Amino acid sequence: MTIKTKEKAVATLPLNEILAGDCIDVMNALPEASVDLIFADPPYNLQLKGDLHRPNNSKVDAVDNAWDQFDSFKAYDAFTKAWLAAAKRLLKPGGAIWVIGSYHNIFRVGAELQTQGYWILNDVVWRKSNPMPNFRGKRFTNAHETMIWASKDEGSKYTFNYEALKELNEGIQMRSDWVLPICNGGERLKDDKGDKAHPTQKPESLLHRVLVGSTNAGDVVLDPFFGTGTTGAVAKALGREFIGIEREEAYRKVAAKRISRVRKFDKTAIAVTTPKRAEPRVPFGQLVERGLLRPGEMLTSPRGHLAKVRADGTLIADDVKGSIHKVGAELEGAPSCNGWTYWNFKRDGKNVSIDVLRQQIRAEMSE
Repeated sequence: MTIKTKEKAVATLPLNEILAGDCIDVMNALPEASVDLIFADPPYNLQLKGDLHRPNNSKVDAVDNAWDQFDSFKAYDAFTKAWLAAAKRLLKPGGAIWVIGSYHNIFRVGAELQTQGYWILNDVVWRKSNPMPNFRGKRFTNAHETMIWASKDEGSKYTFNYEALKELNEGIQMRSDWVLPICNGGERLKDDKGDKAHPTQKPESLLHRVLVGSTNAGDVVLDPFFGTGTTGAVAKALGREFIGIEREEAYRKVAAKRISRVRKFDKTAIAVTTPKRAEPRVPFGQLVERGLLRPGEMLTSPRGHLAKVRADGTLIADDVKGSIHKVGAELEGAPSCNGWTYWNFKRDGKNVSIDVLRQQIRAEMSE
């Protein structure tokens, strides 16, 4: 699972692998314009001064790792500039990037994104339903993190599965404030000593929403700060390809073990709701050609109107002739009508929408 890379360029993408090394060097060695989406959880540069303690004087397991420490804002900005430039080189023309951060770093990252020509689509607030309290009591509880979603440039035709996210939210348009819990309980990975394997492990629910909303099955997702592999685990389950980059060996081992246990959902399970206009067009006449409806068969409307199916895929009702849409509109005295949802046919004594037959053909077309 883990591959150590050198700075020389590689000819093909190392899909579904965890690459060892500095993310900037590794990204610069990968093929240009080869990645659909990047999810980045870079060091936050928290600038902690001393230990944090709870009211009972127990020590808080805060982020004090060497990888999160920079000598100055200037050093952090130089690092941000370099990895974002490497990331942009890797994105396909229709690619996009998500970057997550806290108030310590996200504004600096956002400014550099715009400086480099990325086009910011949204800032999404991840509001934690179970945040860690503010033990010092001198500031507000830090109950959220901010994610920036940006396309490669202003004209990019990025992926946005609007209908899928709407369905994920019980039919309501998904907002830019997401209430999700932090990673805890059984999802929190532990090392051999029983301690947290990583101090900032992200919950799979967060990556699930990101990947369902902004990628399609088969897309390549890169995470340059892979950590314990949340992006890889969710990508694998959802039928996306992933590439992880992680310089810390301990994290790579945990991530590799974790991802090896993940099983990909089947093809029908990872399919998501798409806009009606994106579905393949099926002429009504095709139902007649294939014998799903017969010439002479009668269709009914919700209000009891009757229409006869003709051999050329048109309908006739009284003195009205034409398409399923035209005849429905004429009978209702309406300017338009969606014939697919208006007309029904009889099967086993029950009214069935003709749209069922259209979906049957569409399902066959996608196999």
